[in-house]
Amino acid sequence: MTAAAPLSPTARSTIRRGARRARTDRAELHAVLDAGLVGHLAVVLDGAPVVLPTGYGRRGETLYLHGSTGAATLRAAAGAPICFTVTHLDGVVYARSAFHHSMNYRCAVVHGTARPVTDAAERELALEALTEQLAPGSWTATRRPDRKELAATAVLALDLTEASLKVRTGPPGDDEDDLALPVWAGVLPLRTVVGEPEPCPLLPPDTEVPARVAGRRLSAGR
Repeated sequence: MTAAAPLSPTARSTIRRGARRARTDRAELHAVLDAGLVGHLAVVLDGAPVVLPTGYGRRGETLYLHGSTGAATLRAAAGAPICFTVTHLDGVVYARSAFHHSMNYRCAVVHGTARPVTDAAERELALEALTEQLAPGSWTATRRPDRKELAATAVLALDLTEASLKVRTGPPGDDEDDLALPVWAGVLPLRTVVGEPEPCPLLPPDTEVPARVAGRRLSAGR
């Protein structure tokens, strides 16, 4: 599969409800995934569905997930069909009717079989992707995982072939008969705000905040 391959190649990843909001550009999928910090992993554990927030990272057409080797959900996901989602909530849509209240959002859904990553080189690449997704610049600035830490970490790979992307933007879609109602309608935008860095109390006094941390606050304020 190439980066130019269209999204929604299978029946279960094809958006039907609200199909006009479906996106087929794989670059848009990458952008939504790359902008996120946490996704939700859905697995079947002991015959029942379980959905848990999970960190991730992307390299090309592969998502990498990780967790403790002792986590039952990660053990259940290894080699099994899973679903992984990433959602950005961009605004609350106020309508003239309760029925047409909605949200502006970007939502990626990925289906596939989770592949345990056992190759040492790929595991390192995956852990770098995960670290850089959460805290850009930290992989090269900090100590790498040692043998004990690697042994305690499970890494899964999820191919992006079977993925969908749905996006809603814009004002409410009120019924024409409701347009004359004396009710405010519009969008309340939502965004994540980056706060001031809070140093660890065990740092030496006057330790400067590195650019990889301070820079995120500056870029978020643009």
